[in-house]
Amino acid sequence: MVAVAILAAGRGTRMKSEYPKVLHELGGKSLVERALLSCASVNPSKQLAIVGYQSERVKASLTNYENLEFVEQKEQLGTGHAIQQLLPHLQDFQGDLLVLNGDVPLLRSQTIAKLWETHKKHQNAATLLTAQLPNPRGYGRVFCDNNSYVQQIVEDRDCTTAQKQNCRINGGIYCFNWQQLAKILPDLKADNDQKEYYITDVFAMMQPVMAVDVEDYQEITGINDRRQLASAYQILQQRVKDAWMAAGVTLIDPDSITIDDTVTLHPDTIIEPQTHLRGETEIGSGCRIGPGSLIENSTIAENVTVLYSVVSESEIEAGTRVGPYAHLRGQVKVGKSCRVGNFVELKKTSLGEKTNVAHLSYLGDTTVGDRVNIGAGTITANYDGVNKHPTAIDDGTKIGANSVLVAPVTLGKEVTIAAGSTITEDVEDDSLAIARCRQTVKKGWRLQS
Repeated sequence: MVAVAILAAGRGTRMKSEYPKVLHELGGKSLVERALLSCASVNPSKQLAIVGYQSERVKASLTNYENLEFVEQKEQLGTGHAIQQLLPHLQDFQGDLLVLNGDVPLLRSQTIAKLWETHKKHQNAATLLTAQLPNPRGYGRVFCDNNSYVQQIVEDRDCTTAQKQNCRINGGIYCFNWQQLAKILPDLKADNDQKEYYITDVFAMMQPVMAVDVEDYQEITGINDRRQLASAYQILQQRVKDAWMAAGVTLIDPDSITIDDTVTLHPDTIIEPQTHLRGETEIGSGCRIGPGSLIENSTIAENVTVLYSVVSESEIEAGTRVGPYAHLRGQVKVGKSCRVGNFVELKKTSLGEKTNVAHLSYLGDTTVGDRVNIGAGTITANYDGVNKHPTAIDDGTKIGANSVLVAPVTLGKEVTIAAGSTITEDVEDDSLAIARCRQTVKKGWRLQS
């Protein structure tokens, strides 16, 4: 049985922000959310977030985590002081406590699982995650025996020249036997220049303590300022893109592409340069996305092309072509083998199969059937200044260029709308609707001088 505590009380002054540091986003999720998600592999029986600065804002951001408890740290007096706040909340808890930092967002779930498994296997009092840094300057060093049991932790400024050759540093991620830790916590003292209580002071009072080296030292990267946030994003992107290329996805220019780690891609899809995939997006096999496209929270079936376009909160079925310069937003559903072309905007609209909206059109709150052709410059006038109204266009209908469909309006099957018409009334099946003034030509109309 394991409980997880996330340290999320600090302000993060170096971020130069009115927001708490842990609420800054990395790849579509806040730093603290990423810390929480990294613990999923250990299936914790309790999850606690230790909050302080703007605690209400932090709590509000995590309302989707139903089993998360919040612990107030009214004064930020160090990591040891933060863990002391858990004492009344874990009074009857018998198990292990995992301690993570809310500003360390790159930990892999398998790393956390390995830390806990090592802790249980060796029945340690405490186990800490360590890393072998190529340049450990400025970090405290962890000294272990040949069996990885911790013998000493020395701050960088206190290390001898020989000790500085040791590259193992403390990653700030810990697993404790809670019952042993709970007995020691009240005895922590703030005997240091900062007058803070350090959780690392407990290691001298607990035995045995073991170190577990993380395989990729970048996982323990902490975020203290905007540059480190940007660096962490690059690390996350490299992970994601390497994984998808290994899985059979072609990225034409990986450095110009961004892909959230919540995105799902299928083999033989090609992602062109300057394309960005966000949120809960899934893209089927054989697609060509981009260049210059943004897809967010959308589902795209196989063999779809999206060129220089934006697709948000929408679904596109197989064999459809989108773009260039199209915008699909707000619950759009496009059927199989459709064409949504140049400078077309669709909002809360569904298209049936083999339907074309080729260029310069706007359809909003519209239901379109199969084999419909929407001529260039067609718009649905769906807003009366107060409410939005629907338009329905049935199978096989053809809308002439530069037409306006004033909603609410319904067009039946196999209807033809003459070019330049403004349609304000329903049109029955198999009808031709012409709604424009008859052309008048007046010869010699100019005034005589």
